[in-house]
Amino acid sequence: MGLAQKIRTGTQGYGKLSFLSRLARQTHDAKTLPALPCQIMKQDRDRLGSTGNNSLRWLALFGAGVSGLLGFATIAYSDEAEHGLEVPNYPWPHEGILSSYDHASIRRGHQVYQQVCASCHSMSLISYRDLVGVAYTEEETKAMAAEMEVVDGPNDEGEKFTRPGKLSDRFPQPYENEQAARFANGGAYPPDLSLITKARHNGQNYVFGLLTGYHDPPAGVSIREGLHYNPYFPGGAIAMPKMLNDGAVEYEDGTPATEAQMGKDVVTFLAWAAEPEMEERKLMGFKWIFVLSLALLQAAYYRRLKWSVLKSRKLVLDVVN
Repeated sequence: MGLAQKIRTGTQGYGKLSFLSRLARQTHDAKTLPALPCQIMKQDRDRLGSTGNNSLRWLALFGAGVSGLLGFATIAYSDEAEHGLEVPNYPWPHEGILSSYDHASIRRGHQVYQQVCASCHSMSLISYRDLVGVAYTEEETKAMAAEMEVVDGPNDEGEKFTRPGKLSDRFPQPYENEQAARFANGGAYPPDLSLITKARHNGQNYVFGLLTGYHDPPAGVSIREGLHYNPYFPGGAIAMPKMLNDGAVEYEDGTPATEAQMGKDVVTFLAWAAEPEMEERKLMGFKWIFVLSLALLQAAYYRRLKWSVLKSRKLVLDVVN
């Protein structure tokens, strides 16, 4: 076979190969083209599905927010039903970090308790000696305790006897037992006031609001006989009548005995009764903070002294030797 014939044969073979490759490519394209719309439709479905999922997610978040608000409203309503109307917060002078009790107010508050509250409410955790150095002198407290007759005993003959009170005696009980207290107050039991500012929600503010919050019931609210309307008491109806009225007590120091003044003084006295160690605790805390501050300064100086040599040293790297 000559050279020209070989070249012609090679050219024809190359042409056949090119034709076969173009035919295979067209066949592959023909198979691929019908799949393109399906792929586009699948992408559209995925996009719609993600959009739907986002919408469901936002709807779920919105539902959770609405449920939370409804739950908060329910809690607030139940809290109001349990504790009564929310009382305002008053600026009590002994609430500061380094503040102490107003001891003149404690003395006036004890006078209000004796003349107004002690006929129904007990303070079984307070002794007369607790008043020494707080509101009265020792002689005044002894004279006050001696005015009380205490049933003591038994004596050598095995019998009870009465004696004058002394500093170690507790405040007298207005009733012998709970049944007698309920019978005298129409079924209501007057609580003990020793820890009343700690035993009630919002303590001091609640007691002050309760004592000064009496007024006529609003239109549409009926209070049964024997009860009195007070919005700060749970349910709004309380068996205790209004006890603090202007001029009900004549203070020894000449302070005008207004309703608000008597309420402030008796709440200060009750706050002291519930937490008599508050001033000592605050003073001890201040002393500890002062001592720890000195210790902190000493530790900082010691650290600087020990680390100054290491932090101020200079390192020289000799790459030649």
